[in-house]
Amino acid sequence: MRVPGSKSLTNRYLVLAALADGPSRLRGVLDSRDSRLMVQALVALGATITEVAPGTVEVTPLPTTVPITGSDAGPSGPLGDVTIDCGLAGTVMRFVPPVAALVSGSVRFVGDEAALSRPMGPVLDGLAGLGVRMDGPGVDAGTLPFTVHGTDGVDGGRVEVDASGSSQFVSALLLAAPRFRDGLHLVHTGDTVPSPEHVGMTVAVLRRCGIQVDDSVPGEWRVSPGPIRALDTAVEPDLSNAGPFLAAAVATAGTVSVPDWPARTTQIGDRWRSILPAFGARVDFSPTVPGGATGTLTVTGGARITAPGEIADTGELAPTVAALCLLADGPGQLTRIGQLRGHETDRLTALATEAGRLGGAVEEGRDQLVFTGLPAGTTPLHGATLETYEDHRMATFAAVVGLVVPDVTVRNIATTAKTMPDFPEMWTGLVGG
Repeated sequence: MRVPGSKSLTNRYLVLAALADGPSRLRGVLDSRDSRLMVQALVALGATITEVAPGTVEVTPLPTTVPITGSDAGPSGPLGDVTIDCGLAGTVMRFVPPVAALVSGSVRFVGDEAALSRPMGPVLDGLAGLGVRMDGPGVDAGTLPFTVHGTDGVDGGRVEVDASGSSQFVSALLLAAPRFRDGLHLVHTGDTVPSPEHVGMTVAVLRRCGIQVDDSVPGEWRVSPGPIRALDTAVEPDLSNAGPFLAAAVATAGTVSVPDWPARTTQIGDRWRSILPAFGARVDFSPTVPGGATGTLTVTGGARITAPGEIADTGELAPTVAALCLLADGPGQLTRIGQLRGHETDRLTALATEAGRLGGAVEEGRDQLVFTGLPAGTTPLHGATLETYEDHRMATFAAVVGLVVPDVTVRNIATTAKTMPDFPEMWTGLVGG
């Protein structure tokens, strides 16, 4: 199975290309609802993004009145009033407001109805602490909708936020920070930042663009001001979206291979290598050439789906891991996933509810899910119509379960278009093969 480009990397590269010191070329860009919304947002702010070949785009950065050393960008006029539709894309609603603060004009952020409950507070608090003026009904609530009043730049400096709810709160401020006049010293005031791989990804792409980032102190990031070097790069395949296909091998005692898997990566999806053996699967990585940068990851399911025990910090992988926990022959526990309550839906409640429709026993905790599994002699799961809550990962959760449990119907499978528009066809090809 070839999976499309990483949504997380696509949208980070698009933001940095829009802020760069010259035109960029991105190859293997994901074409999905989330990435299209990001393109539309950056174009609305003044960037030019042109598809020059399938999966390849050229990005001309935002014009600016803020001097950028070595940049050919000319001065901009007032942007005027702009409305940006964030849809249900967390990367758009969180990554773009700091960019909007760098232009001259009022930028209103709106989104799908389900997006209105997704937390935005730490990003808004961070921008307010940096002197950015915002208003609108969502400002006090820390949600959409709200308006950012950009004034051609942000001074920057030290700011404190509690990013315990999402790593995107950190990434949002870091991505725009090189364009702040004084850079940024970001301090996280909570206990831990969930999904640290995503913050590591942001730091890595910033450094790739020539930006100095000091993350030597846990919970603090210092980003030096300076030009963002233009990009000419390929986007890695989305290893999180590879999860349902790899889980299919585990669920059916089959074999699935994903080519172009990076040997080293910042993507959280690389954790499939360590997660899937807990369910009795064998995972093999074969480099394309000895010591090469990419290879093929092959997962072969065992004769049974074994009880995984406790698996912590699965982040966005949790719904697919939950499908395997539900099908396993013994207990499993997903812990430290409380941040998923603020994703496209409250995923902990959604997973527990949909498991219940199937006859599964799941105990929902504040930041954990406990599965009893299907030991011998217990009542098997039964068919049901499963809801997706407009959440792409709830849709793929149901698809994995449906490989084993008869008569499962997935309502609104098209919601997978958020990050993988071709999922229904890919899934049909997989199980039909």
